[in-house]
Order: sequence, then structure tokens, then C-alpha cells
Amino acid sequence: MNCQLVANAFRPKRKHVEVVASAVRADQALTLIKHKQPDVAIVGAELEDGGLQGYRVLRDLAGASNRTRGIMLLYSRERELIIDAFRCGARGVVFRDEPIEILAKAIHAVHHGQIWANSETTRHLVETLGQALPMRFREGHGIEQLSKREADVVRLVAEGLANKDIAVQLRLTEHTVRNYMFHIFDKLGVPTRVELVLRCIEQSPAVTAKGSESPAKTQILE
Repeated sequence: MNCQLVANAFRPKRKHVEVVASAVRADQALTLIKHKQPDVAIVGAELEDGGLQGYRVLRDLAGASNRTRGIMLLYSRERELIIDAFRCGARGVVFRDEPIEILAKAIHAVHHGQIWANSETTRHLVETLGQALPMRFREGHGIEQLSKREADVVRLVAEGLANKDIAVQLRLTEHTVRNYMFHIFDKLGVPTRVELVLRCIEQSPAVTAKGSESPAKTQILE
């Protein structure tokens, strides 16, 4: 019903927005995004297949090689939910109690490469950047559990290399490097590159030493 209400609010191409598809489950949404390649995806935090599944969609969307940009639609203004939406790759956050005109403005802003955040959301983001990032490292899970290739990626991240440069160093595609990053975040329980580097420095300073290990000359076929 929520999908239909939002879709109907923009038909026929109201406010210069065309709705190409809708879905209520994470897997269905990701499949449609892959095939339809919309400019913008409006993603609810809670989907039919579970609470916070929308964050999974955003995360997978950010790791996929397509042009779709995500906007998170939230019921709650809880700070952590807002911050995690951006951490998972959202380019904007809109709340369900806001008028459809706000959603339309957010869609056009994100479509043109901007970040959509109201003053409250912006304040949360600024405050978070100004504070020490909390460690969310899972108990008993350390860098020793990473594969050889994942460890190579972490070492280059710790040296300050961007995904594009890591891809060149390891002879991988940038998309493959992004996938490695998401697997590393999931294994270690950290949500950002900064937390990853801090944790690796704490656990094994040698990982961050430049030239401590030559990149493995392995070719991955996708």
C-alpha cells in the first residue's frame, strides 16, 4: 500500500518524476534496480522481509556498478538510524511524515549529484564527524580471519589509497575492490574505512607499514 501511495503521488510524471517500478522485499528491489537502472531508488528502512532490510539494499546498491542513487525513507528521526543510512550509501534521507513535495525535491537534488539532508540531519552528521568514532568490532573477530587478498586490500586502505588506486595495485576492477571492502566490513564488524584503519593499527601495526608485503600476483576472473 505504501508503494502504491507513493507511486500514485507521482503519476502521471507529476513533479517531473517517473515511477518505473516498486517492490516490498530486499531481493526483489535489488533485482528490479539491476534491470530497470533507475536514476534514484527510494528505499524504506523496513521492508516486508525484515526490519532494517532497507539498509541492506542501500549497502548492496552502493557496492554495485550501476548509476542508481539511493534515498532512505525513515519513520524515525533517531540519530543512529540517520547516520547509518548515510554510512550504507544513502545520498539523502527523507522522513515519512514530510510532504510529498519534500520527497520530490530530494529526488531531483540527488539525481543532480547533491546530498539531501535537512538541518537536523546535517547537525547529526556534523556532530558525528566531530566525535571519536565508536568501535563496533565484534568480540573475538580479528584481522587474522581475513583472506590473503582481503589483507592486501586492508593494507592498502591503511596506506591511504582510494579504491581506484587499490584496484590498480592489485590488478582488480574497482567494483571487485568495493566488494572486498564490504566483505571486510562484515567480517570485522566495522562500518567505515576510518574504523577499519584504527582497528588494524591497534591489532597489527605491521599491516599498515608501507612495503611490508608485496601485493600477491593473483588474477581473479569475474
